[in-house]
This record gives sequence, C-alpha cells and structure tokens, in this order.
Amino acid sequence: MYSGAAAAAGPPRRDFISVTLGPEEAVGVGGYNNSKAWRRRSCWRKWKQLSRLQRSVILFLFAFLAVCGVISYTSMGEAWKSITNKSLDEQRTEQEIPGLKLAKPAVLPAPQKADANHGDYPELSLQKPPKPPHVRRGPSNLQIKAPRRDMRLKTRHDTIRAVEELVEADKVEKTEKSIISWRGAVIEPDQSTEPPSSKIKEPEKPSSVEAEDQKEPVPINERQLAVIEAFRHAWKGYKDFAWGHDELKPLSKSYSEWFGLGLTLIDALDTMWILGLKEEFEEARKWVANDLVFDKNVDVNLFESTIRILGGLLSTYHLSGDSLFLEKAKDIGNRLMPAFKTPSKIPYSDVNIGQGSAHPPRWTSDSTVAEVTSIQLEFRELSRLTGDEKFQKAVDEVMKHVHTLSGKNDGLVPMFINTNSGQFTHLGVYTLGARADSYYEYLLKQWIQGGKKENELLEDYMRAIEGVKKHLLQRSEPKKLTFVGELAHGHFSAKMDHLVCFLPGTLALGAHNGLAADHMKLAEALIETCYQMYAQVETGLSPEIVHFNLHAQKGHKDVEIKPADRHNLLRPETVESLFYMYRFTGDKKYQDWGWEILQNFNRYTRVPTGGYTSINNVQNPSNPEPRDKMESFFLGETLKYMFLLFSDDIDLINLDKYVFNTEAHPLPIWVPA
Repeated sequence: MYSGAAAAAGPPRRDFISVTLGPEEAVGVGGYNNSKAWRRRSCWRKWKQLSRLQRSVILFLFAFLAVCGVISYTSMGEAWKSITNKSLDEQRTEQEIPGLKLAKPAVLPAPQKADANHGDYPELSLQKPPKPPHVRRGPSNLQIKAPRRDMRLKTRHDTIRAVEELVEADKVEKTEKSIISWRGAVIEPDQSTEPPSSKIKEPEKPSSVEAEDQKEPVPINERQLAVIEAFRHAWKGYKDFAWGHDELKPLSKSYSEWFGLGLTLIDALDTMWILGLKEEFEEARKWVANDLVFDKNVDVNLFESTIRILGGLLSTYHLSGDSLFLEKAKDIGNRLMPAFKTPSKIPYSDVNIGQGSAHPPRWTSDSTVAEVTSIQLEFRELSRLTGDEKFQKAVDEVMKHVHTLSGKNDGLVPMFINTNSGQFTHLGVYTLGARADSYYEYLLKQWIQGGKKENELLEDYMRAIEGVKKHLLQRSEPKKLTFVGELAHGHFSAKMDHLVCFLPGTLALGAHNGLAADHMKLAEALIETCYQMYAQVETGLSPEIVHFNLHAQKGHKDVEIKPADRHNLLRPETVESLFYMYRFTGDKKYQDWGWEILQNFNRYTRVPTGGYTSINNVQNPSNPEPRDKMESFFLGETLKYMFLLFSDDIDLINLDKYVFNTEAHPLPIWVPA
C-alpha cells in the first residue's frame, strides 16, 4: 500500500538491468537451454571426462544392483505365492468348519469310536484345526501324526496295514512326515493336560496336538511277534471257554468268577490296543458295550476293581478315544464311592456296587495299607476327566491322613489300618511285599502324575526308600545278591516276595525323574536278584516267595524255596522292572532275561487247547503241577510288559508322558495348561 504523499510526488522511478547475449547463447546453440538434447550431450561430456577406472566402478555397481533386483523379485514372488496358497487352504477349511482358522498343519486324531464308521476299517479323517487357545479340548491321548494333510488312512486299529500304507506314501512324497501307528509307535499326549477343577463339566474327548521331532514307526521285531502269538493263544482259551467271565480255567476248559464282571477281558483291553490286535479288541469292545453291567448285587474288592476295571477302562479310553470306556469308568467309579463313607475316611475293603453299600471283611474292621493307598491314580484321573472333584478329594484325604500317622519306622508303614479309628494296627511288622507294596509305588507315581508338585508324597517316598536301605536291605551268599527282606518286631527275616520285584522299576523311574542317582544303582542290584529268583530255579520260573541264605553253605544256592511257596502265578513284577531298566539304560541283557522268562512260560505253563496256567511247583520241570487258572493280570500286565520290553521304541508308551498304575494300565501325566 502506498501513502498519499508518495502518490503526490509523481510516478515512481524505474530501474533497469541490461544483459548482453553472445551469439551462441542468443540462438540457443552450445549453451544451456534445458532441452533433453542438451542434457544428453552434457551427461555424455561428463561421462567422457571420467577416468577408465571410475567408469568401470560405476558399471560394476549398476550390474550388481541389477542382479540383486532380480533375486529379490523372485523371492518376493515365491512368498506371495505361498501366502496366496495358504489363504486358499484356509478358505477351504473355513467352508468345511466355519469359524476355525488353520493354525498348523493338519494332524490325524487318535482312532475314532468303534461305532463311528460302519466299515470294517473305519476311516481316520483329518483332524479339525485347533480351537482358540482359551478353549480346552480335553484330556491327553495318543497323537497320530499325518504324513500329508490330504492323506486318509482306511484303518482304525490294524497296525501292520497302517505302517505299510505309510511306507508306500513316503515313496511318493519325500517331504512327508512320519505318523504314529495304531499300536502306539510314537505316543505323545496333549501337553495341556491339567489337574481337575471343582467345576463340573461335560466329559472331555481325547485330542491330539502337533508333535515335534516326528519319527518313523519302529517295526515290530521277532520277540514282539512271539508275545503277540502268546497273547492270541491265551485269548483263544479265554474266548472259547470263559468269554465274559472273570478268569479262565484252561485245563478244565471252564471259568471262575470273582466279581462276575469280565475281569480278564477288561484287564486286556489296552494290551490288545498296544499290540495292535484289531479283531480281538473289537470283539471285546462289543462285549463292554452290550454286556458289561455294573448294576449287580455283588460285593467287589475296592482295590482290585479300581486297579483292574476302573484303571483298565480309563487307560483304554485314553488310547482309543472311545467315550464308551469313559462312560463305563464313570459308572463304576460312582458305584465304588460308598467305600469312603467311614468314620475315619479310610475306605472299607468291600463294596456292593448294586446296593450302594460298603463294609470291611467279615473277620476284621481293618483294611490293608496297600489297598487304601493304591487307588489314587485312578480316582484322581477320573476327577480330571469328569470335572467332578469328589473322586480325587476322597483319595487325597486318605493320603494326607496316612502322611500324618504315627507308627512308621523311618518311612516304612505297617500292613494294616483300621477304618474306624484311622490308625495303623499290627504295629512292628514292615515289608515291601503283600499288603504294603504298592503304597510305596503310588507315592512316587502320584507325584509324577500330578506334575511333581505334591511335596508330601515325594517326602514320604524318599523317607521310605531310606528306611528300606536302613532296615530291609541285606546281601545273600554265595553270590552276594542284594535283596529286600522283612522286619518283624526288630527281627530281620530273609524272606522276599516276588511282589517286591516291582521295586527296581520304581527306583529306576524315580531316578529318571531326577531323584538320587544311587536309586538307580540300587535298582540295578535288585533287578539282578529278581532275575536270579528265576535263573536259580529248575524250571527257570520264580516261586511266589523265596528265602535267601545269609551264610555260605556248601552245595547251597542263594535262593531257598519252601514247599508252601513254590507256586508261580504268572506274575508280572520282574518283567515290569526289566521293562523300566531296559527303557532307561538300553542294556540288552534285560531284554535277554525277559526272553528267557517268556520261553519258560511257554515251556511249562502253556496249555495246548488255549491259555496259560499257573503252576504249583517251579522246582519240578517234569511235572510243574498246573493249577488250572490263568490270572487276569497275565494278559493285562505280564504280556504287555513283555511286548514293551522287547520294543526298541522309547515312544511306545512314553514314560515322560504316561505313568502306569499298579495293574499296568497307562494314565497320562498331568501338565499344567
């Protein structure tokens, strides 16, 4: 803006600058005029002014950048293609299962319920994608890893057929991953297994989780095939002469009843699953579905029915994923609960599962310590599966009560406990044999089952093993075998039950789980003793009870056998410990010892028409005096441990994933979510 004074002064003065252009600039020749032609000539002039070395460096840089660009473009193209394909897969999955996202490669689930498919070989479909993290899918179970997401196996149980199909598939697609065969070649339970909550929930179904370190299935070897043949021979006798009854009498081709609940059949269910016996398993399942009824006016022993029936049903549920077995387990579990209605909460020994009443034996108000403290694994697992805490609460109260009792001797417990007072009775007698044995076994195994958190259990176990070392260990003559005797009112007895041969395996299991290393050394010494209880006998089979010589005598072995103790009941304890020792050490001698035992069972206890029989005299090879009875644990335990012992697959019932109950039924170890 101008002021009025400035306007009055007249027009403003104008200044000029004159510029003189040369001829070339005036006409735009040779000078800068911002044209493309001029810029090209200018750049070329500058390039020519560079030295040869400078031009070479610049050319090399341009070439290097061009190569990098080509490589980068290729990588980005592959990544985009992968993302696109994955997106298409997810879209297809969402069409089949709305609302679920495919987070990991598909995994084949454990075999479905036997009635899930009407074919002879029900098809294993691809596992549904996992639910969101906050949704629990259920208890652990055998994982089956799929070699390809689009592969569907036309089988449910047939181990050999499944393995053959996988081998053929692997030839087609080398990038495939190995799977777990039906028989459980690689067993990895759900890592989200958790202790039971107080909230009641619907029964969970076993689920699979993607496994790491996938392995090829380990083929069945000749010794395992021999076990399968022995099982089939025993099963033939049971099927032909004792189907649906408790125990086979193979010589008389008949049966005996204890509870009338098909003990042999239920005890053998998970053995058949592990051995891969599809047809036998299916036949047994049909019997369980149609004929196993617990609403019967019959007294059953709480301990025996828990470890054999409840344990067998729970184990088979985990291995098969078939909810039939869980429903049956819930039924028998509820019917056994009246046993805990005592003044002391120490359960009665006998329960009428039809009337809902319980009582002690007719001759005493005592229960044996082993029986009331060896039902915990099963009832705790039943609580975890159902969400009903009453089962675990009942058995945990027993353990907490026993933990506080007086009358122990450096962790060793008496054999009897009164159901009214809750106090130990018959004080002063200590053994790891009958009536006390599995108390010590279940201290360790409950601690393992619960994720190694229940310190009272571990304390009681460690104290008890120190008590064994202090009071019950001795060495025999002449071979100086380490054995576990008994203590009665301060007097040591060199008597050892075959039942005590569970101890080497239990000690080895504890050492494997981080307990004292000297436990493994003791296990190695004791398993040698248990083997000698077979090897020093004429038939190569152990008697029920032996006495060891503490003093060297000419012409005498370490082992002495009394006439009343020379029977053999086809017991599993030594084979059980051989399994643990081989699994943890890899020493082949344990397999060889087990093979000797199996051959001697075949030589002296096998009945030609089917079945095996216990014998009265292990010292008479020409006439072992058969007793005409095949105990249910021969199929449920002895042959199962034989099969596992001869396997070189450490993942066949992985001992970091499963813990065996005292009837050899594997239950999952709890892992907090």
